[in-house]
Amino acid sequence: MKGIVFTEFLEMVETQFGLETVDNIIEKSNLPSQGIYTSVATYDFNEMVALITQLSEEVNLPAGDLIYALGLYLFAGLKNAHPEVIQSYRSPIGLLYAIEDHIHVHVKKLYPEAELPTFKILEKTDTSISMIYSSSRGLFRLAQGLMEKAFEHFNGKADITYELLKDDGTEVKFDIVQNG
Repeated sequence: MKGIVFTEFLEMVETQFGLETVDNIIEKSNLPSQGIYTSVATYDFNEMVALITQLSEEVNLPAGDLIYALGLYLFAGLKNAHPEVIQSYRSPIGLLYAIEDHIHVHVKKLYPEAELPTFKILEKTDTSISMIYSSSRGLFRLAQGLMEKAFEHFNGKADITYELLKDDGTEVKFDIVQNG
């Protein structure tokens, strides 16, 4: 998993729960990296699992809610790191429609070893889109948070619903309807 996700995660934890919580979850997670991350390196996904699990225990919130919060937080970090990607789009639906064929292609050029989820578009209109998220990591709640922030970036809102196609969250159908 790319380091930017780790650095943004730890920044989010510090902002929302304090530096002591960051130190506690790093200490309790037994990380090969010792919790030292750079945004451009790649780290074992299991380190993120350990950090989220420890944070969930530390703050008594479900891991899924924390993953969703990370998606909300991560959008700004990705936007700041790669503004050229988002500037290419005029609407959140256009941005979501282009995830697979443009944005992920751009990411793969920058980070060839990145393991990205796939998004299969089922249906698209000017104000709605349906897609299937697939990833062995099952971080669909992170994707949900990123989607919500994409709409906010374009000064819009959306109703985002999802249906688990596989119980472990590795395949999820998203239905997104812009409402503002």
